[in-house]
Amino acid sequence: MLTADLARSRTHEDSITPLLIETDEQQYRETAAELIQIFEEHLGEPKGELEDTIDQLTVADTDYKIVQGLAKLLKDECEFETVAPVDPREIRQELFEVANRNHPIVRQPTLGEDTQSVWVYSTVADRLGISLGECYRGMYADLEENKQLVRFGHRVSDGYEKVDESSTTTRLTGDSEESYAEDAITVDWLLTRYNLALAQAVLYNATEMRIRVWDSFATVFSYVKLFGLMHRIYPIDNDGNRVSSTDVADGYEAILDGAASLFSKSRKYGIRMANFLPALPLCDRWEMEADILDDEGGSPNRTLSFELDYTEGLSSHYSAQGEFDSDVEQTLAQKWERANTDWQLLREDDVLDLGAEVMLPDFAIEHPEGQRVLFEIVGFWTPEYLDEKLTKIREANRDNLIVAVSERLDCSSEDFSGIDDRVLWFKSGIHVYDVVELAEEYAIEVSPTQ
Repeated sequence: MLTADLARSRTHEDSITPLLIETDEQQYRETAAELIQIFEEHLGEPKGELEDTIDQLTVADTDYKIVQGLAKLLKDECEFETVAPVDPREIRQELFEVANRNHPIVRQPTLGEDTQSVWVYSTVADRLGISLGECYRGMYADLEENKQLVRFGHRVSDGYEKVDESSTTTRLTGDSEESYAEDAITVDWLLTRYNLALAQAVLYNATEMRIRVWDSFATVFSYVKLFGLMHRIYPIDNDGNRVSSTDVADGYEAILDGAASLFSKSRKYGIRMANFLPALPLCDRWEMEADILDDEGGSPNRTLSFELDYTEGLSSHYSAQGEFDSDVEQTLAQKWERANTDWQLLREDDVLDLGAEVMLPDFAIEHPEGQRVLFEIVGFWTPEYLDEKLTKIREANRDNLIVAVSERLDCSSEDFSGIDDRVLWFKSGIHVYDVVELAEEYAIEVSPTQ
């Protein structure tokens, strides 16, 4: 993300708005292209030289903050490493031991002015089996400005083979090696990512966020959990109005806050909200409102309103959840398409609020006449996963929740006490008509499917 000093926003009365840029404007596209080229040309070069080149970059009619902000996002896609034939600490130790018997070492010895220092370097180089130049360069190779740019996006410098998937923000949040390579760093990627980062920066001082989403529920709430955001969830209709039940919901409203925000205005918690924001552009339709603590206002408790939605054209660098979580689910969906039944299988159509957690049943099953049932599959396990799944099923306490459980699991009907009559046990695969039979028995009446 952007550091606070690179954020750009405007405050008007009681609202705050990030100063998004027009990604089609030529001056910004030229700036982005030049910066990307600079990073590519500095692969294998010291970080200090890269930063000096960025600092010297001047582009007509482009704000300095924009240049530095774009560069910050590109640095987030880089990996810098100490490159030396011998650990720099070992080189320094040897140099100081040899120099202690002669005189202090200087950073840039010359043959004409300091032949004894050159002799010290040569002596240590011979001891360590490296060249004189490697000894000199390696002595301070671990200083931050001397670390080399070894990877930029999916490009690596010559001779560099190490792969650390947690080294960049993008990889940390989910992009695979393949998708990252396909979405290589481009001008469009950088400019749209910059606008998202500007919006994130506004949220650093957020004390509460309210979101409304109408699709991709599993993806959104997986990121709510990932960033530790406490939540209250309400089902809503297509216009954003709250409705009585998830069975008639078109979408969901969530109020996101946390333990810290209950007792103090926590900047740390605002950063969690900023980290969460890129999950929203993974939805086709979403809205967000947030309360922002006004650091510059006269009142210590004054808050500003920040609103954002899908019409801003923001894009996400986070990964969307796959359509199916397992082969069992995918196979069932394929079977359902060929089956002769009026019941419709809908993928993850509900969000059940369990307090500190949410549960998203794998499927909802609906009949055109208005009956509806929720369907959860428990097909694989670790002891921790199974315990968590069983706890969620009990806490959901839904009479129209049916469950399919693999006979290979280390559990029995006793683990489903109270709902064992709504459990379908299966061996290698789930049969559509067994599910339909259970759905017909436990479905509840809701409004007919539109």
